[in-house]
Amino acid sequence: MTPRPPDEASMPGWTDPAVSPRVIEHGPRDGREVALTFDADLTTLMRRRLRLGTVESYADMRLVDELRRTRTPATFFFTGLWMEEYPQETRRIADDDLFELGTHSQSHRAFRRACFNLGLVPEEEMLGEVIDPIVTLHRLTGRATRYFRFPGGCHDAAALAAIRPAGVTVVGFDVFSGDAFCDSADVIVDQTLTQVTGGSIIVMHLGGPNAPRTADALPRVIAGLREKGLRPTTLTRFLAAAGDADRERGPGSGLAS
Repeated sequence: MTPRPPDEASMPGWTDPAVSPRVIEHGPRDGREVALTFDADLTTLMRRRLRLGTVESYADMRLVDELRRTRTPATFFFTGLWMEEYPQETRRIADDDLFELGTHSQSHRAFRRACFNLGLVPEEEMLGEVIDPIVTLHRLTGRATRYFRFPGGCHDAAALAAIRPAGVTVVGFDVFSGDAFCDSADVIVDQTLTQVTGGSIIVMHLGGPNAPRTADALPRVIAGLREKGLRPTTLTRFLAAAGDADRERGPGSGLAS
């Protein structure tokens, strides 16, 4: 049996496992808050490249330094393999209350077919792919949450049913920064700031050769958000604002997809 982290019902993002996971794609559009999120991807192939020395690192901590320098809240979604490869970096991020921590599967395989050429997780392994990195995050930092992002953002009804016992809130995004495999900081900045609006969830990546220009683009993205009057915040605060908006609007106004 896969071990479970303690006090799971008290974790941010916890959802009653008796019901289908809540899926969040954006927050309230009439607010000025946005969620700036970073995926820390690592696959078995990427780890093999690290071990062979063909890749130096998949952890560009300049991004973390810039967020700290500008006091910009953000949420990180870690794969289990990334945390196992970078335990010190995981703890370093967790040590700052400016940041919130979520998970992004164990091995960054897809939970449905036709998802960016990612390898497919067998349905019987899906639950473990969600729970195992939560256990690792709790062990390394004591700050695990039940916020989960599917690799590639891809899922279907079968995947949601398979992971239901994990009790997670699924966090998608409505602003794709385009930083994956992009060699132009200008493109990342323009694509992000053109799409973003109040309530947006922005997805970026934690550097390395799969996102080589993210660190160059990030200062301009942060400045551009502030010029637009948008305020980055942690996911829990972001979703609390969404909940307040739902209560004000009344039943049937939720932001889940």
